[in-house]
Amino acid sequence: MIRRPGGIAIQIALAALAVAGLAIAILAIGVVVVGGQSFADLMTEHGENTESSQRMFTDSVGWVVVGTSVVAIVVAVVVAATLGARLAMPLRQIGRAARQIAEGDYLARIARRGPEEIVSLSDSFNQMAAALEEQERIRREFIANAAHELRTPLTNLQGYLEALRDGVIEPDRATFESLLDESERLVRLSRSLDTLAAGDAGLASVPVDLDLAAVIRSAVDLARPASIAAGLALELDLPDRLRARGDPDQLAQVVGNLLQNAIRYTPAGGSVAVRVERRPGDVLVSVSNTGDGIPANDLPHVFERFYRVEKSRDRAHGGAGIGLAIVRQLVEAAGGAVGAESRDGVTRFWFSLPD
Repeated sequence: MIRRPGGIAIQIALAALAVAGLAIAILAIGVVVVGGQSFADLMTEHGENTESSQRMFTDSVGWVVVGTSVVAIVVAVVVAATLGARLAMPLRQIGRAARQIAEGDYLARIARRGPEEIVSLSDSFNQMAAALEEQERIRREFIANAAHELRTPLTNLQGYLEALRDGVIEPDRATFESLLDESERLVRLSRSLDTLAAGDAGLASVPVDLDLAAVIRSAVDLARPASIAAGLALELDLPDRLRARGDPDQLAQVVGNLLQNAIRYTPAGGSVAVRVERRPGDVLVSVSNTGDGIPANDLPHVFERFYRVEKSRDRAHGGAGIGLAIVRQLVEAAGGAVGAESRDGVTRFWFSLPD
């Protein structure tokens, strides 16, 4: 890439100067050469000699051409420099803001000033800065929450092992079951993180044609014992066969995660419902449950990694806050979309897939 010397103001001034010089040269040639010859011919016809005619032309026209040329050049340079400076100012501001973001200050923004193209560039820059700021917020929360999720079972394991070593507790079956529960929690968390990392690396499977009804029916059958143990009614409404596109294993995980989430947060005596409907161009799958709803302020964030809704959906109910993030990642990898809504004591999570 060839870099031209000078700033944009200097380059615009030089370009304007070149254009003005070319125009003046053409004008001067026309006036001095063609006009001078015509003037000399006219003067000769009226009895003046050639030398006298040339001196009269130089005195009356030549100096006017030189003077106006100098004025034109000065005006062109001033106008070009002014215009270049006005264009360069917002670009310098964008450059400073870009350096701020590169140094980690994601609050840098650009004022919307200047020509339409500069304003459009400023809007794009501000949109990029806002996206980077949001990604940085999510990254910080992810690191903090991941550290917390790892710290809890590790602390419990450390406490149990130190107590066993010191003879504070007896190595009975209940103790070993507690140790096994904490280790299984770590394994589940690591597997969930592996799933998220695989999706971030673009390792998602290629969607294929499948019978979505069979996938959902199998996932519901696996979740039914847990719903019975929790004292919940599990309803299923879907056709015998339903063609869709996706990865069977990943879709089974999606439905399983949604069912697990619904069962976990439905109080005893409540119900969980799975419904499927075909729409023009896609298939809609929804998992609904009764119980305490999700506050409206939390709904836009429920699919974020490690995000937890306060009140009823807290850490006491279990889970690492990754299941819904995996749902979104797997569904979007299959070309679908996800969403959530909660009102009148019913919370509904849904996802759609192209048919």
